[in-house]
Amino acid sequence: MTVETVRAWLAEHAPDLALIEQAASTATVAEAAATLGVEPGRIAKTLALRVGEGVVLVVARGDARLDNPKIKAEFAGRASMLGAEEAEVLTGHPVGGVCPFGLATPLPVYCDVSIRGFATVFPAAGSRTAAVEIAPERLAALVSRRWVDVCRPG
Repeated sequence: MTVETVRAWLAEHAPDLALIEQAASTATVAEAAATLGVEPGRIAKTLALRVGEGVVLVVARGDARLDNPKIKAEFAGRASMLGAEEAEVLTGHPVGGVCPFGLATPLPVYCDVSIRGFATVFPAAGSRTAAVEIAPERLAALVSRRWVDVCRPG
């Protein structure tokens, strides 16, 4: 699973959205912001978290940090980041390209309210050099179970 999986998913669910493929890396928030020419907050990072026995994805603004008490209250347990290998197996995307589109495993996806302050955000798109530009409300409508408030400013 790679950018091709995301391309196929977008073709089915949001054919008007175009992949933005870059020669330079967009694997980290700083790299993505520099490559795409936007502020780091507009990078919509997808965090793969283990909470209890389950795994959830949280899409948050690039410069936000997880707030452990908020996570515990929202998901009824402590969260830990998945390791790179497990994240790739479950999502089908390499770390640096993890996104809520075209997932290898059906996982619950939540959008953090931190991305709501932007007209558009840039989540990764299945590789370390691809992204997509999308309005936060549309992103949530396409992939999210519901909005959550589990982050704090970075």
